[in-house]
Amino acid sequence: MAEIRYTKDHEWVRLEDDGTATVGITDHAQEALGDVVFVELPKLERELAEGESCAVVESVKAASDIYAPLAGAVLEINDLLAEDPSMVNRDAEGEAWFFRMEPSDADAFQALMDESDYQSFLEAG
Repeated sequence: MAEIRYTKDHEWVRLEDDGTATVGITDHAQEALGDVVFVELPKLERELAEGESCAVVESVKAASDIYAPLAGAVLEINDLLAEDPSMVNRDAEGEAWFFRMEPSDADAFQALMDESDYQSFLEAG
């Protein structure tokens, strides 16, 4: 089973068996946003720096930047989100992934929070 890690900006990252990383926002983030009405995704092949703003989620409440959890190149984007942004509200940590990337430093993934660390981070508020 693929391992999932989390960022303090409420992105999740799933390291796939082929070494790529799938990125989305957490269920906590989509709940805070409310009804998602628009998603802007990064361009294919864009080189991202860790922590760089790379996508935008707009809801009825606010617009929020999505930050690259790892440095690397964007390999694929989830075109379904453009057609149906509300997928984020229904399945934030599943089918509503934002993009897949090729991390430039595979070890950086291990520096992200695991699920228990992320839960503790949320509880600390």
